[in-house]
Amino acid sequence: MTTPTLHRRETTPSRVILGRSVLYAVLIAIAVIYIFPFLIDVATSFKTEPDAAKDPLSLVPATITTAAYEKLFLNSDFPIWFKNSAIVTIVVTLGRVFFDSLAGYALARLHFRGRSVIFAGLIGVMSVPSVVLLIPKFLVINQLGIYDSYAGMIIPLLTDAAGIFIMKNFFESIPQSVEEQARIDGAGTFRVFWSVVLPMARPALITIIILSFQGSWNELSHFIISTQSPDLTTLTKGVASLASGQLSQGTQYPLKLAAAAIMTIPVAIVFFIFQKRIMNNSDGAVKE
Repeated sequence: MTTPTLHRRETTPSRVILGRSVLYAVLIAIAVIYIFPFLIDVATSFKTEPDAAKDPLSLVPATITTAAYEKLFLNSDFPIWFKNSAIVTIVVTLGRVFFDSLAGYALARLHFRGRSVIFAGLIGVMSVPSVVLLIPKFLVINQLGIYDSYAGMIIPLLTDAAGIFIMKNFFESIPQSVEEQARIDGAGTFRVFWSVVLPMARPALITIIILSFQGSWNELSHFIISTQSPDLTTLTKGVASLASGQLSQGTQYPLKLAAAAIMTIPVAIVFFIFQKRIMNNSDGAVKE
């Protein structure tokens, strides 16, 4: 009886170790494939232009230089692009957190005529490719007189169907008994939403913050049809013009990739700050 047991104890760990080794090898390979282009981006941004053209895939610059970054910040409109993107992203993120939460709570808790129709329309909007809506969106923005302004850049992005859907589903997972107790104490609908339910929806709110920040920071098509003034150019439009060669001569690889590298920093910071809390359903949970 003891010999088979000892045999199993010797063979089972080796299989587990082999399986884990294969899994880790696959994950490392995928990580390298995913990270390698970003490493090339960062390395090339510190190269000279001849070095970048001669050996574009090298991760070690022959001569390390910050000329590309100096040119971006001192001899281009990059600071204006960054400022515009920061303003739009912060306002849109705050707006989506508030309005998506309100709409999600209304669809999850309030009973009113046409609620199912509105929810069906919400699902329908999520299924429509955004490029299909560009021309109608331009016509509406132009008709409202907010074309080529911060209002035209921000207002159409203040809500999104996916955010409302996420908030609705999360609010439905919160026990109604908590709200009923607050109403017994005399709290109104908005007070229940703001003071009781919303703090419990922290995981969903953090998810909205990350998705909204990333989406508005990386938005391009909406800004193309809502602005034309150089003073309102965002990072995505500016970097796109760099990549297409409209603002420079030659390849300008270090300049373009330096701009792209800087663009990734704010999104990476936001993600790493909130990644542990994204859709963590254990936060804010209530025992019935």
